[in-house]
Amino acid sequence: MSGSPSLPTSFSSEEKKSLLKSVVIHQREEQPALPDGEAQPDEENAKYGSTTAMCNGGGATTTATSKKKQPVNPIKPARRTQTTFIQDAINFSEGSVPQSMVVAVVIGIVVGLVGALYFEIMVAGLELFWKTLPRQFVIGTWPESTYCLWIPLVGLSAAVCLGLCVIYLGDPGDLAYTVKCVHDKAYVGMDHVLPMAAASLFSIWSGASVGPEAPLIAIGAALGGYFSRRVFRQTRRNVIRKHTLMGMAGVLAAFFGCPLGGSLFALEINSRFGVEYFEHMIEAIFCGEVTMVVFRIATGLPIAQIWEFDLVLDEVEPRIVILGAIIGVLGAGIATLFAMFHWRVVEVFDWFNLLDNKYAVWRGSISAIGIAIIGMLIPHTMFWGEDEFQQIATMAPAKELENVFPTSGLINFEMTSWKSALIVGVCKMISISLALAGGYRGGFIFPFFAAGAGFGRALCFFFPSVPVPVACLCFAGAINVAITRGCLGTALILTFVSGEGNLIGPILFSCLASSCVTVYMPFIKTQIIRSDINESVYLLEDDHLNEDWTANRHHRHSMKRVAMDLEEIVDEPDPPGSPFVRT
Repeated sequence: MSGSPSLPTSFSSEEKKSLLKSVVIHQREEQPALPDGEAQPDEENAKYGSTTAMCNGGGATTTATSKKKQPVNPIKPARRTQTTFIQDAINFSEGSVPQSMVVAVVIGIVVGLVGALYFEIMVAGLELFWKTLPRQFVIGTWPESTYCLWIPLVGLSAAVCLGLCVIYLGDPGDLAYTVKCVHDKAYVGMDHVLPMAAASLFSIWSGASVGPEAPLIAIGAALGGYFSRRVFRQTRRNVIRKHTLMGMAGVLAAFFGCPLGGSLFALEINSRFGVEYFEHMIEAIFCGEVTMVVFRIATGLPIAQIWEFDLVLDEVEPRIVILGAIIGVLGAGIATLFAMFHWRVVEVFDWFNLLDNKYAVWRGSISAIGIAIIGMLIPHTMFWGEDEFQQIATMAPAKELENVFPTSGLINFEMTSWKSALIVGVCKMISISLALAGGYRGGFIFPFFAAGAGFGRALCFFFPSVPVPVACLCFAGAINVAITRGCLGTALILTFVSGEGNLIGPILFSCLASSCVTVYMPFIKTQIIRSDINESVYLLEDDHLNEDWTANRHHRHSMKRVAMDLEEIVDEPDPPGSPFVRT
């Protein structure tokens, strides 16, 4: 063809990518200096080779303002600093891998010992209030028909003590508050440790459907941040955040006995869709291993499964994996209904002005009444469900329930049909909601596992071909993931504590399906997307090419976040109130 070519009115996909690359390269030439004299990206490219050159097959890079070819050096191994491991170890460089290993060991030992102390006190209280005292003062003294009154007696007494702890020791916060601190301050104040420990212990001793998971996370986060700032004198926000996450990961790894699953869950709990503080993942898991060893040695607990099913699957067919996804969607629906119900319950408490901490005693007592009524009728709903899961999943006689007294309850309830199994699942969810709305401090991972076991057993009555472990574990994972967002960690934890290693496929698929369909239903409101990856993840290519979007928008946003994470921080006062879920 003759004549000069005309400018195209539209661009193909490849042309858009090429145009975007050239614009980004041009913008990088005008980047402001990074904090603390860090090398510019182009300087890094000059040292180690350009990313664009790698994408073009190792060829030279051409910028929008210069046509001169730049030499490409061989790719060198990536490392966190420009020094060696030995040099960083000698200098104890801030944020380096050698420093992280030392800090992880110290935090792991401290958190493991403190967690063991908390666990022993918790177990001693359960033994005292639910076994020793009934044997000495109830059995043989009270009429047998009145034994069930022990449940409201202990429940109300513990609720009053819980309220007094909140009033006089201070607001202990909750899981949502811990997540908020990780994002905003990078640490949790030590002044929350004592209130959280006291309030959570009375919550657990009351028999409510909350467990030690969330309190341990808060305590581990506080200890990790404290040792980072006070002992190791760290001042960079993101380094302190890493050590805070170490404490959180360590305590969950120790409690579940599953270092990978527990650590991943502690990282996932901060976000709504996966691990977003991924740069701290390896060090956090390393600390999880250390903490688990220390905790298990101190408590004498073995690292082993805690549940046993009558049926152990030696192999799993592909259709079972697909079934896991289907159950995941069903579990997500149940979790959505729970969230809607819980928000209404919280609104009722708010209408009566019971969310104010000065009414903590009344708030806890009202919830205790509802929890005790459900517990007297359905003893399987009492406590956090770690031990009760076994009886629910196997539909064992109520007399085998581990903690509650009396095990028969008021009406001698037993799990014998799909109706009774469904009742257990529904009542357990109601009990969880009452505990959370009533200000009980505790975790809800195991409580949702126990509820899932009830729904799973009900499903097996309608579809006898569905293996019981598949139904119970997939429902447990799906419900928990929809609420807590800990997808990968939940799958690994359930696989470990059940001893059903071959079910990792269906359990994980259930968790993934639930996570995807409930991603727009945030239950923990402080779970947010990291500001420095928000746009890069969710903007489309056409959005980047839009004239209203400048090519360096995300880069400058990232630099702002990096500057904030690198800035020196001092102790900041905690904001008044607790950002409890939907309050």
